[in-house]
Amino acid sequence: MEGNAAVDYHPTIKELPTGDRPRERLQNSGPGALSNAELLAIILRTGTGGQNVVALATSLLARFHGLSGLAKASFPELCREKGLGFAKACQLKAALELGRRLLIESPDDRPQVRSPQDAANLILLEMAFLEQEHLRVILLDTKNYVQSIQTVYQGNVNTALVRVAEVFREAVRTNSPSLIVAHNHPSGDPTPSAEDVHVTEQIVAAGKLLDIDVLDHLIIGRQRYVSLKERGLGFK
Repeated sequence: MEGNAAVDYHPTIKELPTGDRPRERLQNSGPGALSNAELLAIILRTGTGGQNVVALATSLLARFHGLSGLAKASFPELCREKGLGFAKACQLKAALELGRRLLIESPDDRPQVRSPQDAANLILLEMAFLEQEHLRVILLDTKNYVQSIQTVYQGNVNTALVRVAEVFREAVRTNSPSLIVAHNHPSGDPTPSAEDVHVTEQIVAAGKLLDIDVLDHLIIGRQRYVSLKERGLGFK
């Protein structure tokens, strides 16, 4: 897998092509087509100096390890984050609480993964600009509805560091029958390396022993991804 790379300059939302702006994408494609970072950007509305609102949302998701981490963060913690403050922390907490209540009322309205693209849509934007490699697992139920997305590792992800037990820990705890593994390449190039394939082989083999189906391993680059399952790499 890869070493660290510098984060590119992020254009302001107004500098983005109209079709790439979160609000316009929501209007044209529906909310289901947006990543977590794009949805969060709509809630936050504005970024901070040198960082547009999508980049701010992406950094927050990385800092708190996803939506679940943001939901668990205290109000003072959020207020201390650069680019937030009292008003945006209120907006964020209110939106996350509405999501929590909706999930309680309608558990079957969770996202369903039918393809690698569905899985990539959940994580692509927020993982695309991370400065370090992150390895995450998307836990699914028997009908491929998303149960949760967990961060397993941060930093250099390779066979020397990845303990397969950690990849499956939460799946075993929650009795998840299947999962999708994903990690990013900070360079932006999602081309699989030999190390990526080797790690995938280990994870797939362990899943068979644990009776947990590893549906795919996605490599996330800059606004694009590679499915190792589609390419037949690491899966037998």
